[in-house]
Amino acid sequence: MWENVTFKDYSVQGFLNLDKPAEWTSHDCVAKVRKLLRLKRVGHAGTLDPKATGVLPIALGKATRLLQYMRQDKAYIATVRLGVKTTTDDLEGEVIATQPATGLTLENVAPLLKLFEGTIRQVPPQYSAIQVEGKRLYDIARAGKTVEVPARTVEVSRIEVLDWRPGEFPEIDLEIACGTGTYIRAIARDLGDYLNTGGTLASLIRTQSSGFHIADSLTLEELETHLQQGTFEPIPPTAALEHIPAVILSPTPAKAWCQGQRLKADSEQWTIETTVIPSILRVHDQEGRFLGIAQYSSSTDEPLLIPKMVFEPES
Repeated sequence: MWENVTFKDYSVQGFLNLDKPAEWTSHDCVAKVRKLLRLKRVGHAGTLDPKATGVLPIALGKATRLLQYMRQDKAYIATVRLGVKTTTDDLEGEVIATQPATGLTLENVAPLLKLFEGTIRQVPPQYSAIQVEGKRLYDIARAGKTVEVPARTVEVSRIEVLDWRPGEFPEIDLEIACGTGTYIRAIARDLGDYLNTGGTLASLIRTQSSGFHIADSLTLEELETHLQQGTFEPIPPTAALEHIPAVILSPTPAKAWCQGQRLKADSEQWTIETTVIPSILRVHDQEGRFLGIAQYSSSTDEPLLIPKMVFEPES
């Protein structure tokens, strides 16, 4: 179907805010985008489970080098089913216990949600990509073995109740804002344990990730349509890096920077958008073009801008 499609040059760095479909792995999505855009260098930020849908940031071309610098905040809409326990802590797994919870009310559940806000310790699900002794937990679990999974510290900034549906196995819809590494399946499991009913994740939509929002996302079908019409425009790299303060270079140091040179501090040739200088800065020239990522080093007598990643100026 693509023989007669005229492609723009999509080899420049940028991002795609993809609305991941259900039943697709994050790897499947990367492979599909790579094929559609005819790009070798494609990567994603923040893996989503196959059943989950929503925002999956995709890096294109040189922007794959920026994945490590993206924001780590995420937000979800999750449905937790109470009275059910599964092997995977979601409905993908085998049901290992049920306990009807007809008498459970929202008044019983809502106060417990505060236990999951703030800095918390969380044990990842047995079926997860976490490595223990060099092996992925899901590989160990699929082999019929269990291991002790160490707890991890994660940040959950907000949990709000969106809806409550009573019944034999009541469900609660939650909006959850959290940091990287947080397992929503573990929250569902642990909430059920606190209630002595069991709990599992029934559905999950990621509404925000690394500064990208679901309202601005594209489905794979919409991406294909844009490509056929020649209207697809990658999101500029700087859109995912606005949380990093910028240093503005005048022409002479900008030229040296693009050649990979370290730059000595010079207030006449640098302008930094913050009074407290962090260790990582994004670099622009005076025309606003993105030139890369710098490490600011004050460990020497004269502070330096050290290139971490150098990009060709955007046209």
